[in-house]
Amino acid sequence: MKLAIASFVAVFAVDQMSKYLVVEALKLRERISIEVVPPLLNFRMGWNRGINFGLFDGESDIMRWVLTLFAFAVAVAFLWWVSRGERGIGEELSAGAIAGGAAGNALDRLIHGAVADFLNMSCCGIQNPFVFNLADVGVFAGVFGLILFGKLSGRRG
Repeated sequence: MKLAIASFVAVFAVDQMSKYLVVEALKLRERISIEVVPPLLNFRMGWNRGINFGLFDGESDIMRWVLTLFAFAVAVAFLWWVSRGERGIGEELSAGAIAGGAAGNALDRLIHGAVADFLNMSCCGIQNPFVFNLADVGVFAGVFGLILFGKLSGRRG
């Protein structure tokens, strides 16, 4: 459980620090776009009121609270799952990363009413129109890790 908590704290802290540094300190909120290493990495301000890729995007306050509560429930569920049995190192780290990412995005919804997305990556002549944040990276890496480490360890449950 200690590794899951450490992973949770690390993903949550890195996500919130990156959002503060880019959105507030670099003033991306006003600037809207900053070329970092074009086209590979750019900062583009995006406020996601829905879920991935803007699905369930809505201006309603009800949807904001539903998605906030859902994200917090996901974080709690993964930490609870880790605490309920013996998990491998990879599973603990992965579950903590998912929980940390979900909590980071949920906090954004509480503070701003939407998730602050700012990372935009393109390559090889393909322009990616989407933006994401480090909480999203934590969730993606955590899901990938659970698939990988759950299969390698033979654990189911």
